[in-house]
Amino acid sequence: MCSMNAMKINTACKALYDSLRANGKTGKQALIAVCNKLWKQVFVPIVVGIKNNSLYQPNYCSAKP
Repeated sequence: MCSMNAMKINTACKALYDSLRANGKTGKQALIAVCNKLWKQVFVPIVVGIKNNSLYQPNYCSAKP
């Protein structure tokens, strides 16, 4: 349900959904991909903060290319 609502408000989620649908994915597959994107947006900063014992930094840039 969160994925459906995110597609109405979050432009990145809507763009991902539309892109996947244009590439031949079914509606449910694209919706699960949006769900996974939201999951990563929410939980990755928390896990990285715990792992590195640091606070969330919104402008952080990874050292990986």
